[in-house]
Amino acid sequence: MEMRVGYTRGGSQWVPKFITALNAQNCIGCGRCYKVCPRDVFELREREVDDDDDDGFSDDTSMVMVIANAMDCIGCESCSRVCPKDCHTHEAVALAV
Repeated sequence: MEMRVGYTRGGSQWVPKFITALNAQNCIGCGRCYKVCPRDVFELREREVDDDDDDGFSDDTSMVMVIANAMDCIGCESCSRVCPKDCHTHEAVALAV
């Protein structure tokens, strides 16, 4: 299986690893990955909360990052480098034949 490859300006070869998952449980919604992503792969949304209280209201109003456009990822892994909670999972992708 042949992997996708990229080249640096100097001609060195590297294998891009594309975003495959984001751990919402660990995400603190800081927005760092959103800010460094050159392709608008991420989106900040309200955190979905399982509310076991009987009043029907949630006390958690926090935000969480989600993958909105995974197919726009260029495999640079910038999001992983800035994430303080190590939320991102990346994988190399084989060339489609």
